Amino acid sequence: MSSAQPTILVIDDQAQIRRALRSLLTARNYQVILAENGEQGLDLAAEHQPDLVILDMAMPGISGLEVCRELRTWYHGPILILSVHGEEHDKIAALDLGADDYITKPFATGELLARLRALLRRAGTHEAPPPVIKTGDLEIDIVRRLVTRTGTVIALTPIEYNLLIFLAQHANRVVTSQQLIDEVWGESAVEDTQALRVHISHLRKKIEPYPAVPQYILTEPGVGFRFVTI
Repeated sequence: MSSAQPTILVIDDQAQIRRALRSLLTARNYQVILAENGEQGLDLAAEHQPDLVILDMAMPGISGLEVCRELRTWYHGPILILSVHGEEHDKIAALDLGADDYITKPFATGELLARLRALLRRAGTHEAPPPVIKTGDLEIDIVRRLVTRTGTVIALTPIEYNLLIFLAQHANRVVTSQQLIDEVWGESAVEDTQALRVHISHLRKKIEPYPAVPQYILTEPGVGFRFVTI
């Protein structure tokens, strides 16, 4: 891996997508390696140890989901999933397997580049979440278990607090509903996404300036939620 120019491995069976990403990324001084299927992608990942992998979900042969599962047995860099709207089940499964984020085709180049920068930045720091997380007028003091907005203490239930902490510690990264359920209620808990949505709604009413138009906790339709720092 190059410390000066991050290396990105693109695994996608569509030639036009590979060409477009190579052009886009090389113009931003990234080194780009292209793989046209999952088998080749796994071989190139092992050979080059890229800083980040862009992985398409829908591929013939070894699926993107299988590639993600295999990568996560030894690869520790960020994985960004490319998906289409109809692949929500596979997208969620990949995130639960350890993929770091996803973007839906067709995608805006600005959003893709922003996601890449955020993933590479987090991968490069290897820092634990700070004891105090500040964003906008919201402050979360993890050590004191204290949440304030514009200096006013917000009373949260234990479930609301645990949801907020988990989301904030994974700021700007999509967290699946199942990951939240496992974290807050335990892996043995019966999945109840409706209860999760109710708690998220109550949490938004307490921390968001305008709960109907949230700015901190955004919904990723069909997948989960994302805590956004502003």
